[in-house]
Amino acid sequence: MSSQIDPTDETWWREAVVYQVYPRSFADGSADGVGDLPGLMARLPYLRELGVDAIWISPWYRSPMADGGYDVADYRDIDPLFGTLRDATTLLDGAHGLGLRVIIDIVPNHCSDRHPWFQAALAAQPGSAERARFHFRPGLGSDGSQPPNDWSSAFGGPAWTRVPTGDGSPGEWYLHLFSAEQPDLNWDHPEVRAEFESILRFWLDRGVDGFRIDVANLLIKDPALPSQAALDADAPSPYADRPEVHEIYRTWRRIADSYQSARIFVGELWVSQESLKRYLRPDELHTAFNFAYLQAPWEAERLRAVINETLATHNSVGAPATWVLGNHDVTRVVTRFGRAESSYAPDGVRVHNAPVDLELGTRRARAAALLYLALPGCAYIYQGEELGLWEVEDIPLELRQDPTLVQSGGADLGRDGCRVPLPWEADEPGFGFGPRGAAAPWLPQPAEWKARAADAQAGDPESVLELYREALRTRKAETSLHVNGLLWIESDAQTIAFTRGTDFACVVNFGSAPIPLPAHESILLSSAPTAHGLLEPDTAAWLRLG
Repeated sequence: MSSQIDPTDETWWREAVVYQVYPRSFADGSADGVGDLPGLMARLPYLRELGVDAIWISPWYRSPMADGGYDVADYRDIDPLFGTLRDATTLLDGAHGLGLRVIIDIVPNHCSDRHPWFQAALAAQPGSAERARFHFRPGLGSDGSQPPNDWSSAFGGPAWTRVPTGDGSPGEWYLHLFSAEQPDLNWDHPEVRAEFESILRFWLDRGVDGFRIDVANLLIKDPALPSQAALDADAPSPYADRPEVHEIYRTWRRIADSYQSARIFVGELWVSQESLKRYLRPDELHTAFNFAYLQAPWEAERLRAVINETLATHNSVGAPATWVLGNHDVTRVVTRFGRAESSYAPDGVRVHNAPVDLELGTRRARAAALLYLALPGCAYIYQGEELGLWEVEDIPLELRQDPTLVQSGGADLGRDGCRVPLPWEADEPGFGFGPRGAAAPWLPQPAEWKARAADAQAGDPESVLELYREALRTRKAETSLHVNGLLWIESDAQTIAFTRGTDFACVVNFGSAPIPLPAHESILLSSAPTAHGLLEPDTAAWLRLG
């Protein structure tokens, strides 16, 4: 298939709209109830019609799936659950033929405990070359029964697991900042660095257009592995955002830049804005997710402040901002914005089963879509956002698969609620997630999603899907939306209003009463009906200025 990708376009990533595919939940082509690459391939025309520029595919590598594929056993192969390397090649060719670029996940902080390197480490002795690729340490206490330090896993519990010696007696401990099935790699080891440089080239040679870097700020650890309790309150983290990590990404950038067409990186970086810009220097990562925006509540003042801070940070290093409302790790935006506390994970704790007004959440999510798609830079859509899907919070415990549930002792139900398989066809079993006669989707779908199925929304001008399609079409067509920067329009504290270029304005009403629209020639698009020159509460409008 001939490619519709322009290989000479070196700046496509600066304004791209990228659609995140969580493959096990996108579309099932093999009828086993789990999404896969043939299923994704069949739905590529849907993504082209939606109007996105690229897709980002969450891990497709061979994996025991202890953490949804983020525990990688082989970085150069596709997991049989999803297909084959030939399927990956077919998908890349098919996407490029439709004008869609493809970004894939790379998971460099940790691998699977089934990875050949870690299996060799388990079989080797303390102090061996095999164990040097990871962080093995003797335990504390007279019998070594205490973890080497007080670090905690992001999923709950200690970040250390003890392994037996050759005779079965308790031995050393290994570090895992996530699940025990995800041992952290030692990035001070030259073999680790060389291996990942080789992995990058393996996929770049096969035509991928870039990588999303999982937990990009965690690779380097303080070699002393000090306990956090022993550090001063203002001391830098012993395992996050270490300055040595930047040399890794400078090396990676040189690899990406060695290819003829633009290949890009986007970093998953839960760091401050001050730290973020260091990763976005011209010789490091191209872009990074803007989690400050994702975390912000549905409040005009807070969002305006985040937008200002984001643009200032990115402009200082010449990088485009990357706007995002959700992903496979966070509560879906319809649910978040339908709650009294609309920020994500207030006080750092993910919220489950709080009261939610889905009608209000949908109204706000529609307005949020027009807001973030009007901002300068690139944008990411998490699968199902364009359908107005909400978090599924009543999944039975026995069906949940996120390791967070177990490791937190049930305190955190995990992320399965935003990973429920998509509804494609309203009148088909499993809402058409798989072919007729297929096994039931791997997580149950709410019956109420019938009205949110893609075919039920297609052609309905009032649907969320058609709002996204029209917004993406307009975003491409409007010259003013390709001009860098924005200018704020003077407004009250409950309104966000700004212009792009000479003849485009975006206005969002966060208040409880209608507000008058500024003088305009016409309304290009609105998230809810407008009448008599008024913008209703929780509504956004794109305006053509006179």
